[in-house]
Amino acid sequence: MLNYKHLHYFRTVAKSGAINRAAEKLHLTPQTLSGQISILEDRLGVALFRRCGRRLELTDAGRTALTYADEIFHVGAELEEALQNRSATRVHPFRVGIADVVPKAIAYQLLAPALTLAEPVKLMCREDRLEQLAADLAVHRLDMVLADRPLPSSMDIKGYSHPLGECGIAFLAARSISKTLEPDFPANLHGAPLLIPGGDSALHAPLLRWLERRGIQPTIVGEFDDSALMSAFGQAGAGVFPVPLTTTQEVMRQYKVVELGQTLEIRERFFAISVERRLSHPAVLAVSEAARRRFQPQDAG
Repeated sequence: MLNYKHLHYFRTVAKSGAINRAAEKLHLTPQTLSGQISILEDRLGVALFRRCGRRLELTDAGRTALTYADEIFHVGAELEEALQNRSATRVHPFRVGIADVVPKAIAYQLLAPALTLAEPVKLMCREDRLEQLAADLAVHRLDMVLADRPLPSSMDIKGYSHPLGECGIAFLAARSISKTLEPDFPANLHGAPLLIPGGDSALHAPLLRWLERRGIQPTIVGEFDDSALMSAFGQAGAGVFPVPLTTTQEVMRQYKVVELGQTLEIRERFFAISVERRLSHPAVLAVSEAARRRFQPQDAG
C-alpha cells in the first residue's frame, strides 16, 4: 500500500525544488525528509529526483508521479469538501480537454449547454495537443475531448469520435486591409496578406487546397496554432484570416474587423472524443445535443 504521507512529502519537495525549503514548510529536518523520499523511491523502484547544482529536478518518473500526486490530493480535497457540505447541492466535475487548435469561441459555444443542466457541474477545462489529451482521456483523467478531427487511427488509444457538427469559413480583416482589396471575393485574396491555421489544424490542408483550386496565390505571412492569437494579429492589420462561420459575428464585434467573404467549400468540423461508444455522461450528452441544433446542415457553395 502506498504511503500517502510519503507522497505528500514528495509533492512538497517537487513544488519547492529543494529539500531545505520543503523541510521548512513541513517542519522536518532535511535529513529526515531526505530519508522519507528515499523510502518512497525504494517503494516505487524508481528515482524521482536528480540533483542539478543546488536544486533538485524531477526525473521522467518523477514528473509522472507528480501528475498523479496532484490528482490524488485534488480528489482528496473534493472528498473532504463533499463530506463537510453534505447538505449543499452536489456539484459534479466535468473535465474537458480542448485541442489547442479549436477556436475559443467554438469551445465556448459547444460547452456552454453543460452549465445549464438541472444538476450543476463544475467545468474543468484543459488545453493541449490532441495526442496528450487523448492519452489523458484513456486513463480517465478527462471525461471528453473537443477536437477538430476524429481520434487518429494511428494512436494506440481506445476512444470514440462523435461528430458534433460542421460549418463553412468566413474571411475577415481589419478595415485598413479591406480598403486595399477589391470587393470581388474570393479573387480579392490573390496577393493579399493571409494568416492561416498551423499545420496541426485540420483546416490547414483543405484551406491550401481550396486556394490552389481557385488559382488564388495570397502572401502567407503567418501560421498560428492559437486562433485567438491569429485574430489578434488580424485585428492589428497583419493580414486576412479565416474563422468558422458560426463565430463570425462574435469575432467581428470583439476584434473590430470586417468580413470579406465566405465559403462553404471548406468545412470546419468538430468532434467530441470519449471512451464511450454510446454517450452517457449527462454533460457530454448536453454538449452533443446542443451542437446538433446549432450546426445545421449546409450545402456547399
